[in-house]
Amino acid sequence: MVVTRPDLDRLAQIARDAGAAILAHRHGAAETKADLSPVTAADRASHASIVAALAAWTPDTPVVSEEGRIPDYDTRRTWLRFWLVDPLDGTKEFLAGRGEYTVNVALIEGHEPTMGVVFAPAIDEMYVAARGLGAWKQVGSAGPVRISSAPPALGTPLVVAESRSHPSAELEAFLKTIPVKRRVQAGSSLKFCWVADGRADIYPRFGPTMEWDTAAGDCVYRYSGRDRDRSSPLTYNTPSLRHDRFVIGLPGAHA
Repeated sequence: MVVTRPDLDRLAQIARDAGAAILAHRHGAAETKADLSPVTAADRASHASIVAALAAWTPDTPVVSEEGRIPDYDTRRTWLRFWLVDPLDGTKEFLAGRGEYTVNVALIEGHEPTMGVVFAPAIDEMYVAARGLGAWKQVGSAGPVRISSAPPALGTPLVVAESRSHPSAELEAFLKTIPVKRRVQAGSSLKFCWVADGRADIYPRFGPTMEWDTAAGDCVYRYSGRDRDRSSPLTYNTPSLRHDRFVIGLPGAHA
């Protein structure tokens, strides 16, 4: 699929519509899923909005969403491309009234994201990116601005983006091995975007995440490179659809 700027605009609008569906349900209560994670009416409304929009746009491209039926690997392994969706990333932040939660939608081709959007509806902050088109940020009614990033110079004190809800002993041990200038927290895929726009230098995660948690943010990060695409250790459409650990932002960092 050759991605054009109008495609990015259409993807951004899909995310914006899903964000509106989330905000319409922002006072709802949570239920607990089988894996003990929370789910709300906002998750389901966002899922329905995104799936309907993608079906109208690319009817022959499968959709894998956290809130939908997950096909087994024997089915997925034959796919050349598919959409990977987290309708509401950061449900805990949503329930706590913090504005860091996001809508994540990414197109996976082969084992890499080639187009993606991360939208934080509560703060009206949009990131979109695609292979060959770079990464872009839009805040409120302002126009989109190209963002770029580069690996930090060796020995430079680093701004570290970290999860608000998932501290770990492994993270603390890792941070003792690098020079740390400051630590900043967020509860969703915005951490990838902060590395992409230069607010942070690295994002280490020492704990399991699902591929729908990372794909859109990883896409924004990958295509934010100033002269070439940024290096990412993450691959997609694996049998488990899961990452165990990663470090984003350092050259060759595969944790």
